[in-house]
Amino acid sequence: MATLKLIPLFPTYNELIELDFSDYPQLSQFVNDPSQPWRLTLWQWGKSFLEYTGRNKSVHTYDRFRNEVEKFLLWAFLIKQSPIDEYRKSDILDYADFCWKPPVAWIGSSNQERFKLQNAYFQVNESWRPFKIQAPKSQQIKDIDKKKYRPSQQTLTSSFTGIIVFYNYLMGEEFCYGNPAQIAKKDCKHFINDAQVKEIKRLTAEQWQYLLDTAIELANEDEIYERNLFVIAALKTLFLRVSELSERETWSPVMGHFWQDEDENWWLKIYGKGRKLRDTTVPPDFLPFLQRYRLSRGLSGLPSSGENNVLVEKIRGQGGMSSRHLRRLVQDVFDQAYLKMKQASGENKALKLKEATTHWLRHTGASMEIERGRALKDLSEDLGHASMATTDTIYVQSENKMRAESGKKRKVD
Repeated sequence: MATLKLIPLFPTYNELIELDFSDYPQLSQFVNDPSQPWRLTLWQWGKSFLEYTGRNKSVHTYDRFRNEVEKFLLWAFLIKQSPIDEYRKSDILDYADFCWKPPVAWIGSSNQERFKLQNAYFQVNESWRPFKIQAPKSQQIKDIDKKKYRPSQQTLTSSFTGIIVFYNYLMGEEFCYGNPAQIAKKDCKHFINDAQVKEIKRLTAEQWQYLLDTAIELANEDEIYERNLFVIAALKTLFLRVSELSERETWSPVMGHFWQDEDENWWLKIYGKGRKLRDTTVPPDFLPFLQRYRLSRGLSGLPSSGENNVLVEKIRGQGGMSSRHLRRLVQDVFDQAYLKMKQASGENKALKLKEATTHWLRHTGASMEIERGRALKDLSEDLGHASMATTDTIYVQSENKMRAESGKKRKVD
């Protein structure tokens, strides 16, 4: 298949709601193909669904569903060449086979924006691809054999979820009268019944200590690193997602979101997944990190009620930081901590510091709380999980640790 035909179908949410085909000449030509007049109808269904998603859900949710609907419609246009309201279970299983082993021409190796503004028009970014394969962070040589692409079980589940939700929306709008994806999922041969020991992406106590010590050392030497230290301490100790510290269209975290109750307990108000507000406990051990960061900004030691100073401020410009910039702050310290631990303890012990992402800090903090015996219900509420079962499934590893320990007693002879 010619890669020239592979064009993205939907821009960002803000661009989508103002989309005019005259501004997207390549997209317009692709969607208004006279040989497949139903393309425009399907594209409009996708646009309507994504507008609904962007209006009522988070930016992350919009991006996730956009990826899945876009892949599905491109497959319908270019591979199946038939409208999705005619599909049966067998057609969805064909799509699952395609996702399991897509053509190399459909696979990219990096995140790419879909459209670029050139000469007053939004032109297709020819480097964009619907599927992506990337080398692990710890891999030195970044050359990738795209023929080895295979989706993870999580990726496959996300694909089915996206298409099922899309069909449910179309049924609700009476565009379609059935959901073949819902029926097909249980018969998909690529799903594996998973009885594995779940590996939690977290740091060991020793790795965390290296990371924290490195962040403190950097902040002591240069005040600009006080921000890095505060972010790392907050992500781990308060179990935050990086998005929960970031500036978003619908929420700006400020210092006044720290508050005290009548018993002088500290809390932090957080705008989390699913557009839900929660209050997480703030332990006394965290307050010195909050104080030193505030003092580095010329603020008083602890926040006051109603204080509107941005929680994590930009060094240049006004307002809070984006998730991308926050990840860069954390990654900087991860890299330096890895080098220090590698020199002191060897590559194997330090490797996770090279592989880690910001989300590992949330997992690390929660896992350590489980290990010290904190009540699962209290931890679940601080994490913002809808159910204790989620917390239990993700973090409780004590039985597996006992199993591994007993397994060490086995002998070869």
